[in-house]
Amino acid sequence: MIGTNKATETLLKVENLKKYFPVKKGLVIQRHVGDVKAVDGVSFEIYPGETLGMVGESGCGKSTLGRTILRLLEPTQGKVIFQGQSLTELSREEMRKIRSQMQMIFQDPLASLNPRMKVRDIIGEPILIHEVLNRVEREKRVSKLLNIVGLSPNHGERYPHEFSGGQRQRLGIARALAVNPKLIICDEPISALDVSLQAQIINLLEDLQAEFNLTYLFIAHDLAMVKHLSNRVAVMYLGKLVELTSSEELYLHPRHPYTIALLSAIPLPYPNQKKGRIILKGDAPSSVNPPSGCRFHTRCPEMQDICKVMDPELIDIGNKHFVACHLHTDEKKKVGNSVTNHQ
Repeated sequence: MIGTNKATETLLKVENLKKYFPVKKGLVIQRHVGDVKAVDGVSFEIYPGETLGMVGESGCGKSTLGRTILRLLEPTQGKVIFQGQSLTELSREEMRKIRSQMQMIFQDPLASLNPRMKVRDIIGEPILIHEVLNRVEREKRVSKLLNIVGLSPNHGERYPHEFSGGQRQRLGIARALAVNPKLIICDEPISALDVSLQAQIINLLEDLQAEFNLTYLFIAHDLAMVKHLSNRVAVMYLGKLVELTSSEELYLHPRHPYTIALLSAIPLPYPNQKKGRIILKGDAPSSVNPPSGCRFHTRCPEMQDICKVMDPELIDIGNKHFVACHLHTDEKKKVGNSVTNHQ
């Protein structure tokens, strides 16, 4: 596990963030008939120097959340507060100035690199935009960054298609580091790589975090890798957070039925070991027309009548273990009574 949460201040705070994509019908006159609720009321905090893992099935809204935080997608509603400053209230020019402190590593390294630009220009472009350096200083910085990510300065004269997948992802990391950011959003940076390359990239991210005191929001669907990387883990389902706690607590004592099902799917290291796999019934519902009440109730093995009509809040059931599930509502009351009695 990398990074330790020694700081009490918040680096990034997300409050009730929503991102809806309109659904329209009609060939000539288009009518607004609904919305894809990709992110629907998400709230959490990230502290300096830590890694927050964000996991969930494909299509749950993880990547959209990351892009909306950086305002690569404009939020529909909610707030994103970075170092005490509300990003959602900034103008385009003000946002451009602060963007150097928040960078992103994309899932597909080839698609995120301009095929017509040489590597030295790709990595040097953010330096050119955000910092006042002459050409010689900029080229020295690019050469240093290539060394840091395990490549040669001579690679700066090549084009992206001349590199392997692992090397291209190293280029994406070098570009993210170019302007000395404080927060990096890693959008499934290893999912397109072979297993051996995944380990190399993860080790590199660990080393860089220790060296530059970086903070990561690590978006992934590989639960075993997230456990290794993260201080805390958030579980997302159909646009909402359903569980958030420390990595150790989540993997030892998962409380939400969806989290329990996800963890049951992690492969065991030894073939002779047996573990009960929980198979969820059906597919995830459409985010255009999500179920009433708890969005997971259509697939939940622990479903109750209240789950069909009331959407559970994300509550602290003790020791900063947050769960959005009616099964644990009574636990919140017990925690509250315990605190009151102690006072």
